[in-house]
Amino acid sequence: MSVRQDIRPALKGYQEIKKEMEICQKYGRDYRHDRGLKAAIIDRLHPRQLELTVSEIITENAHAKTLRLTANGRALPSFLPGQYLSLTMDIDGVRTSRPYSISSSPTQTAYYDLTVGRVKDGFVSNYLLDEVKVGDTLTTSGPLGNFYYNPLFHGQKLVFLAGGTGITPFMSMIRTFTDQNLDLDILLLYGCRSVKDALFLPELRRRAELHTNFKFELVLSEPDSGDQGRRGLIDASLIKELVNDMAGTTFYICGPSAMQEFCTSQLESLGVRRRAIRREAFISPGDVLNDPAWPKDISADNPVTLTVQRSSGEIVTINTRVGEPVLTALEKAGLAVPNACRTGECSLCRVKMTAGKVFQPNSALVRQSDRLLGYIHSCRAYPLSDLTLVIQ
Repeated sequence: MSVRQDIRPALKGYQEIKKEMEICQKYGRDYRHDRGLKAAIIDRLHPRQLELTVSEIITENAHAKTLRLTANGRALPSFLPGQYLSLTMDIDGVRTSRPYSISSSPTQTAYYDLTVGRVKDGFVSNYLLDEVKVGDTLTTSGPLGNFYYNPLFHGQKLVFLAGGTGITPFMSMIRTFTDQNLDLDILLLYGCRSVKDALFLPELRRRAELHTNFKFELVLSEPDSGDQGRRGLIDASLIKELVNDMAGTTFYICGPSAMQEFCTSQLESLGVRRRAIRREAFISPGDVLNDPAWPKDISADNPVTLTVQRSSGEIVTINTRVGEPVLTALEKAGLAVPNACRTGECSLCRVKMTAGKVFQPNSALVRQSDRLLGYIHSCRAYPLSDLTLVIQ
């Protein structure tokens, strides 16, 4: 058998290339040693999960507390003011999660502040306010969300419309923008029932005194005797009185669903374009019953059955009711579905529905392709009939 002759040395330029390769091997960098480095950097900057310690609990008022979360001396991933964390916890055998806006400023990386308001019959809020203590560990996502200021598109004139605990993402923005002395004109209209329900009032007043480009008005719908602030709602007449450049202003809204819908309609009546209105959803499951499209002939307490087909072949039957989101019913049955926002926007909780009918409000941003293929956003899908679902 003849041995194949190596003809490479006879090729023009081969010796020069060989010499260059020898130099690179001797002095160059072997990128094989960096294998996995990119993934490690991405995970550090945008981690899927964090284990954070409650270092301090600050009582804000009778119905709200701030949980200060640290990473045991390590720097936390950066975030944009207005973003949120999704907290995952086990409560009475049910593994569930909820999103909470970060109220602290990203100008420091030692801690995240999450301000939690009590929700009537709130499964998670009551747990966080009544059971969590200093030293406990909470599992969270990395920072998420699109509700933040973009200087390329949102201009220099900003109006924040906040309702109740919807002030939390705005506190992160206000703290950041005023601490950095940014060239922005900021007006905060903060709606509450009464002064005792408001959050961060002393700090807001102090920052308004120190920074001439930040102003805020407290608007009280059910004031107590002696309360100082405007009376009524954040309506078109109030906005028109306080905002002198409607066309050149970007409006941000955060609060209960009813407040968001009302404020959006008021802004549109003043000629504000939809693209100049940014909204962060603060939604409770019961809000869906106030949706104009909700079928009035169907009671939220009607019983329905979910038949869930798992990838393992197991069939799980769940008894629930019309007014309970599919995701909540799945969690109560011990079936974990990835999720984050719980407002129908991020699409992490999508599951395939092969039979049945659900109600999904317009705020659930279901892609057309998902609709065609039978996928639903389980966090904002309400079963109007018995359903058959497929989950991984």
